[in-house]
Amino acid sequence: MTSPVVLALDPVPDPLAALERFAARASPILLHSAAPLHPLSRHSYLAADPVATLLRGADAWPEVADVIRQSFTAPIPIQTELPPFQGGWAGWLGYELGQAFDTMHCASGRGSGTPDVALALYDWVIAWDHAEDRAWLVSTGSDARGNRDPGRAVARARAALSILTGAGAAAPAGSSRQPGPASATRADFTPDGYRAAVATVVEHVRAGDIFQANISQRFVHDGPVDPVQLYRALMARSPAPMAAYITHEPHHALSVSPERFLRYTPTTREIETRPIKGTRPRGATPVEDAALARELEGSEKDRAENVMIVDLMRNDLARVAVTGTVEAAAVCALETHPTVHHLVSTVTARLRPGLDALDLLAATFPGGSVTGAPKLRAMEVIASVEPVRRGIYCGAIGWIGLDGALDTSIAIRTITVEGETASYHAGGGVTVLSVPQAEYLETLDKARALADALAEAG
Repeated sequence: MTSPVVLALDPVPDPLAALERFAARASPILLHSAAPLHPLSRHSYLAADPVATLLRGADAWPEVADVIRQSFTAPIPIQTELPPFQGGWAGWLGYELGQAFDTMHCASGRGSGTPDVALALYDWVIAWDHAEDRAWLVSTGSDARGNRDPGRAVARARAALSILTGAGAAAPAGSSRQPGPASATRADFTPDGYRAAVATVVEHVRAGDIFQANISQRFVHDGPVDPVQLYRALMARSPAPMAAYITHEPHHALSVSPERFLRYTPTTREIETRPIKGTRPRGATPVEDAALARELEGSEKDRAENVMIVDLMRNDLARVAVTGTVEAAAVCALETHPTVHHLVSTVTARLRPGLDALDLLAATFPGGSVTGAPKLRAMEVIASVEPVRRGIYCGAIGWIGLDGALDTSIAIRTITVEGETASYHAGGGVTVLSVPQAEYLETLDKARALADALAEAG
């Protein structure tokens, strides 16, 4: 079995500076743990110039799954002292991919034209361990069929290192953009329209049709935007533990997600999901901030919403977990982020023998925190009130290693840039206790950092 080339990087490169070096390459990706001291903010990964790319609709998922599984058959020897992603598949899965796993009704075709599946196979990766302040360049020498060549591994490592250190760098993406007209932002809902949508969902809950549903609205920003500079602006305002920058021309996905969807470790078969439900804005003063945090911790509505999603995720995981291993390890823990407070729970399980990361995805996608309960009916209600496709929003972003490991975020707080249009969604869970005006204001709280970053970068 051919071992990868591993180069320790000294000095340790800055992830944002490294992104700028590779932004003009083919399909660059940065999976970025950018929130200091957060328990999920340990590892970051950057890669580009993949050996294979899968840009597909939901109906092609069986083909996609077959291709990914073929790469599991000859896994690289994982270096246990390094960050766990050492080459493999990375990218996004759009929300509407859910129709590949269960019968569901999606929203109208209007909206994002991003593919439901955008995954690329990367044969080299720069990996950071922020806790140890170390970084490595790992090159597997793999081609699109999984064949490994030690000479290729060395050559690809040298080429990536040359770009990283400046000798072979291309011009940063967007550097030739010219100033354009003033930008403008519009929403797909009017304020009254969004409040009416929330009221409709509350009636579904009162009728016993559902227990809750996550309802969102889309904002569209018209005007030229440099994706790399926009990502820098997002990092300045809302550094997140599961942030990401992904390009598959002409689509760019920029995410500052705080939420882990799924992590799977094949050596132990352990699964972890960390659903978020419950949000308050940060206060203007320490006193106000503490009061808002206490209000969230004591909120009957938010705690009930969180517990319902914990139960949903436990049910989803039970479809593929060893009996008796699904456990709510933490429920409604307070987490504070730069612009909001959240309630976060942790659910763990152990995957049954004979199943893999793709079976886990099929049983749980899309995540319960961005759909509702019961999940399938909640998704139908969502489709009936939201006027556009969600696209990347509320799907998943992350990686699948050649050893079958997986780590993904829920794609919230995510901007999609296509040409001279940028769009993003913001939403929240609607229950019988929801007040339409409060739900509308919550979407604005969640969108604030994205809107401010666009105003700066656009």
